[in-house]
Amino acid sequence: MEQGPDNLLLAMLRKIDQRTERMADDLRDVKVRLTGVEGGLAGVNRRLDRLEERVDRIERRLELSDQPH
Repeated sequence: MEQGPDNLLLAMLRKIDQRTERMADDLRDVKVRLTGVEGGLAGVNRRLDRLEERVDRIERRLELSDQPH
């Protein structure tokens, strides 16, 4: 009769193990996607920096800025 509780415990541990494996897989997927988002954001930031430099240059040329040439 003791095999019943042991088997139940093993079955529960297997379910926990399966869920843990699925969570680990999901976490890997999230990390991959987050890396992609970070790369995209870095690209957007580079473009914004270039646009800011261009606007500053335009303002200086049009004498709309207080910064010296």
